[in-house]
This record gives sequence, C-alpha cells and structure tokens, in this order.
Amino acid sequence: MQTTTVGVVRSLPVSKAEQDEVALLDGLQSGETWAKMALFDQYAPHVERILGRVLGRDAEIGDTLHDTFVQAYASVDGIRDAKAIKGWLSTVAVYTARGLIRRRKIRRWLRFWDPGELPEEAAPVAEPTTREALQRSYAILETMPSDERIAFSLRFIDGMELTEAASACGCSLATIKRRLAKAESKFLEAARGDAVLSGRIEGGRWANR
Repeated sequence: MQTTTVGVVRSLPVSKAEQDEVALLDGLQSGETWAKMALFDQYAPHVERILGRVLGRDAEIGDTLHDTFVQAYASVDGIRDAKAIKGWLSTVAVYTARGLIRRRKIRRWLRFWDPGELPEEAAPVAEPTTREALQRSYAILETMPSDERIAFSLRFIDGMELTEAASACGCSLATIKRRLAKAESKFLEAARGDAVLSGRIEGGRWANR
C-alpha cells in the first residue's frame, strides 16, 4: 500500500500481467472455454518441459500433456491466488507423470506373468553420445521408486531449486532433500558401473563424490 501526503491510503498500481492472471483464473473457475485455451497456449511449453525432464524422451509425452491439463481443469477451483498458476501446473504435471510411471510398473509386473498379454512399448530412436547417455540415465531412473526418480529429475535434469522442486512434488523441503539423497546415491552407484556414463560422472558435477 502507498500513503499520500494527506494520509489517504492508495493501492499500488496493478500490472497488466497481474490483471491478465486474475482474469485467466476467474475464467477458468467459471468454466470459460477461452480461459482453458489460454491456459494451454500460455503454459503448455512449461508443462511439456517438466514432463520431458521427468519421463525423458517418451512416446506418451503428448498424451500425458493432455492428461495434465484435463486434471488441471478439474482441480482449478482449489487455486486462490492467480500468481500460483504456474507452480500449481508444475505440481499437476509431476503428479500426472508419477501416475504414468506407476502404471508402467504395474504393466511390467503383469508382463512378467503373461508376456503375451501386453506388447512391449516402442523404444525411442537411439542417437549417439549425449542421446545414448540420456537413455542410459533414464534407464537407471526407471529402477527407482517414482518419488525419488521425480525428485532427481526435477533437481538435476530440469535444474529446479530445492524449494521449487518440493513445491512441485507437494512435499516439504526436508522430504525432498531425503528423496534426493537416496536417488543421488542410487544413481551414482549405477552410473559408475556403466561404460557410457562413468566417464561423464567422473568429469561432471559428481567428480569428487
């Protein structure tokens, strides 16, 4: 708030961006079609980036992006602050990706018992060097519990700050730190035994670990 020389209280000016965010949230909570389209147009690249960091190069990114926004539209009434839209979408994206990871684990378990029942998922096209390293990295991440994998991906692959990653995962800072510590230890142990990843680990951020 700002006070004039005569003691009259005057609100600080509201920016155009803030006005747009408020209008967008109002439209979403009223079920307006234009608001749903605007939300997707504005935030789809951000959500797709989060999904890509968590899932890697994945044939189901497009479907998961769609599912994220379906979940978002259904839960938008819970938002009270228009400034929270981006962080809220990050959380919805993480939960949607986690659901996909868990469903895949169930499918793999079912395939173990009846290999002919479910076809193998198509593997992404392999490319040299960095692409192969990413593939191998995500193969390691797939062996982790989904909460640990997501925490690792958001922190070390997407580069989120700890507080931002904790918010996206809907957990406390202490919890995200515990998940990261476990995930990092498991990843390093596996990567050091991998012919492709071991050199990158020794020369990268974990060189002295």
